[in-house]
Amino acid sequence: MVDPPVLQAPMAGYTNYAYRQVVREFGGAGLLATEMIAARSAVWLESERGEHPDRLWGVREEPRPLAVQMWDNDPENLSRVGRRLARDFRVSVVDLNFGCPVRQVTQKAHSGSWLLQDPERVGAIVRRVVDACDGTPVTAKIRLGCGPTCQTGVEVAQRVEEAGAACLTVHGRVASQFFKGRADWDAITDIKRSVSRMPVVGNGDITSAEVAVARLRETGVDGIMVAREALAKPWIFAQIAALLRGEPPPSDPTLAEQRELVLHHYDLVCRRFGVERGTLLMRKFACSYAQGISGAREFRAAVSRTLSREEFLDVVQTKFPHD
Repeated sequence: MVDPPVLQAPMAGYTNYAYRQVVREFGGAGLLATEMIAARSAVWLESERGEHPDRLWGVREEPRPLAVQMWDNDPENLSRVGRRLARDFRVSVVDLNFGCPVRQVTQKAHSGSWLLQDPERVGAIVRRVVDACDGTPVTAKIRLGCGPTCQTGVEVAQRVEEAGAACLTVHGRVASQFFKGRADWDAITDIKRSVSRMPVVGNGDITSAEVAVARLRETGVDGIMVAREALAKPWIFAQIAALLRGEPPPSDPTLAEQRELVLHHYDLVCRRFGVERGTLLMRKFACSYAQGISGAREFRAAVSRTLSREEFLDVVQTKFPHD
């Protein structure tokens, strides 16, 4: 396992290079991850255009450790891209997504959590990618199953372990729940107990540093993965790491400091995507930063309409909640 055993979750549309840089500046995350990439698209881009997916922006030069997550249902596509990530990009971890519940991935592409219906197939995919990556750790992320009548997490975990995966992350919901309801940490514990050597990371409803440490200590999992809460509080990893060391966690930044963080993040996004696209992309990040803050509704409504750098800066300076 990584040290500290605190992982940043891959989240489509969010965990790009700029976001990862913000997390890294605060510290505390033992492993960072990119947005997930579609293996078949990566193969097409390489063969037809000699290009790489936009989501791999910054990966070559970025500090390690770093994981790249990918999805598909074709072992050949996945092994080809995994080999390239390991040999060319020299990533720390190649992660396979068997947990994404969105319709485009499941119903249309028969990938992500759709594959949990077939534990043997999941195991075969993992084995092919492990062989292709030739020593670079291959990990997998799953859910408890596809739906209430299809909870195959234990069997899938055992097939993943037998296939040689270095670690498994379990999100404590079935795919049909998406992100509704409560994560079932008892089920995550059952999956942890069902494997013999493979580390298991728990994920779901980590709403504070204190909750993260409690889940880690009470369930016996080997690590914690933080997702949506880290969009609002990228400093949560440092707080968790401090508690694990037995130290007082650093305080949340003041509102003034959080406002400056929004502007810093905006600059990082604009450096890569340009001001026009960067402004549009940053609106969702700005809304996330305002989560749980008094006066957030007015700020979110205003920042979601910004179209230019001038408008964005004015809204952040005048409407982001102040101390």
